[in-house]
This record gives sequence, C-alpha cells and structure tokens, in this order.
Amino acid sequence: MRGVWTTEHVKAAEERLMARVPPGSLMRTAAFGLATHAAGMLARTTGGVAGRRVTLLVGAGNNGGDALWAGAFLRRRSVAVTAVLLVPDRAHRAGLTALRRAGGRVVSTVDGVAALRRADLVLDGIVGLSARGPLRPDAAELVAAIGAPVLAVDLPSGVDPDTGAVDGPAVSADVTVTFGCHKPVHMLGAGAVRCGRVHLVDIGLGPELGEPDLVVLEPGEVGAAWPVPGPKDDKYTQGVTGVAAGSATYPGAAVLTAGAAVLATSGMVRYAGAAADEVRARWPEVIATGSVADAGRVQAWVAGPGLGTGAAGREVLANVLHDGVPACLDADAITLLARDPDLWDARDPDAAVVLTPHDREFARIAEPLGVTLGPDRVAAAVELAKRVSSVVLLKGNTTVVADPDGRVLVNTARSAWLATAGSGDVLSGLIGALLASGLDPWLAAGCAAWVHERAGSLAAGGVPTSSSRILDAVPDAIRAARVAVKP
Repeated sequence: MRGVWTTEHVKAAEERLMARVPPGSLMRTAAFGLATHAAGMLARTTGGVAGRRVTLLVGAGNNGGDALWAGAFLRRRSVAVTAVLLVPDRAHRAGLTALRRAGGRVVSTVDGVAALRRADLVLDGIVGLSARGPLRPDAAELVAAIGAPVLAVDLPSGVDPDTGAVDGPAVSADVTVTFGCHKPVHMLGAGAVRCGRVHLVDIGLGPELGEPDLVVLEPGEVGAAWPVPGPKDDKYTQGVTGVAAGSATYPGAAVLTAGAAVLATSGMVRYAGAAADEVRARWPEVIATGSVADAGRVQAWVAGPGLGTGAAGREVLANVLHDGVPACLDADAITLLARDPDLWDARDPDAAVVLTPHDREFARIAEPLGVTLGPDRVAAAVELAKRVSSVVLLKGNTTVVADPDGRVLVNTARSAWLATAGSGDVLSGLIGALLASGLDPWLAAGCAAWVHERAGSLAAGGVPTSSSRILDAVPDAIRAARVAVKP
C-alpha cells in the first residue's frame, strides 16, 4: 500500500532528518529532483530545454527556496530563469544567492505579469505545507496571468495540505513534484484534481515517517486480495451473497446490485425482494425469492438500494441486521437507520457493517450523532465509523474508507464518469460479494472502490456512460487488477 502522511507527521520527520544531515543538503536534493522534472516538462511541451524560459513564483519559506535552487540548477542547462519575489525581504537567502550566481533574473511582482506571460513553464513556490486558506490577492493576480504549464512545488498554492479543500483562489498545476512522501493534498478532494500528475522525489525521509495516516491500494494489491476459486472450491466455499434491494418502483436497483455480486466472485447470489422476476430475467444464475426469510443461508447481505423507506423496507433491514452476518448497507438502508436509530439494536454486535453514504446520506445519519461533514472528509468519516462501530465508505471523487479502529484508505477517481444513476448499486454489490468471501470489511470496501472506479473508466472510454455499462465492465476491471499482481 502506498502511504500518505499528514503535514504534522511530515514536519516532525523532516526535523529529525535535518538534525543528522548537513545544513541545506535536504533542500538541494529536493530542488535537484524538482529541476529534473521541470526540464522533462520543458522537453515534452516545447521540444527542448536550452533557451527555454521558466518563471518562478517565489513566496516566503522553504517552498520558495526549493523553487530558487531548482532555478539555479536549470540555469546550468541554459534555461532562462526569472524569479518573481512575492515577499522580497523574506525570500530564502541561500536559494536567492544561488540563483543570482547562476545568472538568474529576479523581479518584483510589478514586473511579474510580463515574466509569466513570456514563460514556457511556471514553478509554483508561493506557499508550502504550513499555509492554510486561499491565495492572497497579489498572488492570485499573478496566478491569473499564467498562460504556460504549471509545476507545483510540493502542492498547489491555495489548496489545504491536509484536506485538499479549496476555498478561494488557488493554483491548478499540470504536475506536482513532492518530496519524501505523499501528503493528503495529493489524494483528497479538489487537491487531487489541482495537483495534476504527482511525482515523488526521494530525499531519504522514509525511515523517519512511521506508520502512514492514510493508505492507497495499488492495483496489484487489489488483484492479490480479490477472491478467485481454487481447486477445492465450490459455489458455497467462495461465499454466498444475499441481496435485499429493489422494489416494484425501483427494480433496476435489484438488477444492478445482484449483477455486481454475480460478476464479483464465483460463489452464489441469493436475491430476496419484490424484483425477483426482473433479477431472474437478467441473471438466471441468481436464486431469487420474495423475502429475506425465504432466501436461505448467506455469508453476507447487501441491503438498501431501491428498497424503499416505508414499513416494508424497515422490516427487511431489521431482518438483515438480525441475521448475524456481515452487511453492506446503502441508500434507503442508511436513510432508515438515520430515521430510526433503534434499528441498530437488531444488529448482532459481532457482525461487521459497511455503510456507503454519499454526502447527503452521510449528513442524515451523522449529524444526529454530532458529526458534521466539513472540509476534512477523512476526520468526519473516521468519527462516524467510531460512533456506529462500522466501516464507513464515504463516496466522492475521492472515496474515503474508514474503519472503527482508525485505519483509513482513500481511492482517488481518475474521472467523474461514476456520477450516474445506479452506480452506487454496482459498488454495493461488489462490496457484498467480497464480504461474503470473508475479506476484511475495510479492505473489501477499498478493493471494491478500486474496481468500481476502474470499471467506470473502462465503460466510459472518454464519453458519458451508464451504470449498466459500468456493470458490464466489472470483469475487465478485475482482470486489470489481477494482471497487476506481481509474480
């Protein structure tokens, strides 16, 4: 798993590392890596490096120092470098001296706009990990004048480093070069979009970091965890998934949820509900009945999509919770729990629950418990997971999966094609099947989110798609994960 560390932990790790290396060496190592990536961007976007023009936006502090030192290294490759100093009296002295000695040009903000308009590449070194809030007006004015590709130093200025939130003017980078480790800004919310492609420069920070605050699953890890049949397996040993979803009004929810469970693993799917005929017609391998009581034994349940929020839906949910097996609860099941918290009393305390809310569903179930979904989506998901003793998968462009024990996994989407009706039903079916296979609920939710996102990208192919097509792409998404498993 790829680790992600908060700024508090990164700063502490940097202090420990700097205490045992020569002064300034860490910054020069970082800046050399930054300059290497800058030269690569110039070569790709302009066809060359020598003679090209780079403008540095330099604020106070170490990020500005990184940019200045990188400018000095670029001068050695005959790049014309101009540094725009936003706070001249607080610019990093050693970096500024190095740039001037290398023949770099230094200007104030008055001449900065002209330098930005002539640039082939802009390095954003305005603020670093200590900054919070949007860009100040003078910086925002300069950023608005940029017409060239942007390489951000560690993070795009104006984006919150720990939440990825954007609350006003901020830089949108084509590439972000970060040092030592990935930070939350590279993975969460608007930050993940504003960062563009993220490249990591190793500065020797690894041994000082400790356990990560967040993790990101690699494709091969998803493939290795995904259940596949062995020579001694049969339909029962691989997990039997129960699906309590859909209604006369929303039969499609049942078809999508049950279909995702069918395609996720090679076990068995039992459907219970009013859309039994529709499910049988689309998925003849599903054993479909009219009620949870008649469904037979399952190893996990999926409940909620299209279920309805009336008395009948409440009874179904109570029966699912009472069954004593892991359950993925989505959509109407979340609304029912929010409306009637006493439903939690039907739950077997030893049976895992995975909740999969979008923002509005999160607010319904969390706000009565005193948990508010603000800019820090990770903190909110963790707090709700602890309050309800359940894994919480908070949907969004970045999916956050929080376990009651404090583990957090994030999955950043490469597109927004999953924002279509019924997409969540597919995700729930995938999670339910993985729960039935015996996978750890937190990991099951994370693996399902990865496959779901990949299926959305494959189904779309660059144009709008539908949940039915996303469902059809699930086998190819699983195949992509399995192919990535290291031998």
